[in-house]
Amino acid sequence: MFNTPLPTVNELPSTRKLVRSTVIALLTAVGLLVTVVMPSEYAVDPTGVGRALGLTQMGELKIILAQEALADAVPPQPAAPAPAPAPQVAQVQPIAKPVAQPVATPTPALKTNQMSVTLKPGEGTEIKLEVLKNKTVSYEWTAVGGPVNYDTHGEPYNGEKGYFHSYNKGKQVKSDKGEFTAIFDGTHGWFWRNRSNNDVTIALKTTGDYLSVKQ
Repeated sequence: MFNTPLPTVNELPSTRKLVRSTVIALLTAVGLLVTVVMPSEYAVDPTGVGRALGLTQMGELKIILAQEALADAVPPQPAAPAPAPAPQVAQVQPIAKPVAQPVATPTPALKTNQMSVTLKPGEGTEIKLEVLKNKTVSYEWTAVGGPVNYDTHGEPYNGEKGYFHSYNKGKQVKSDKGEFTAIFDGTHGWFWRNRSNNDVTIALKTTGDYLSVKQ
């Protein structure tokens, strides 16, 4: 047997070096947690690095997929009966006095985009627009090849984990048309899932006051 000589006191790492190595390891772990794990798993991106690398969008998609799966498991609620129309009462309108007309202000130039995406059976995807609060977007989309489930929703910049606002959603739909007004600064758009056995192509047209398209 060979006897390995024990290291001398001078050869052992000092307490200062051990503390320094421990601090560096902790800082590296925290950096990975904030820039990689939190954006990709929970859509929480305090530094903005996750969104630049596409990890935050991955986390948002995971949350939407989980919520959409729960929504599929809940049976649709029966529609409430329409209320009876209220009786119409004629009213005499007073003669309005002429008022000074305000000076018209120029309206901002609106953006228009057309895009399409093809979904295989069981596949889901989303298209988002960056829209500021109180800005309005008009849209129209059609699904060729079969119906889809969809959710028109918005998520605020750096919002709470899993939070989003739904403007409109439906199941087994082949088209939708309308507009929405953003209730906060953030990304607003559509999530579709193909529940048919065929490939489905979705064609989307948007017009409004938005900053950019994220596809």
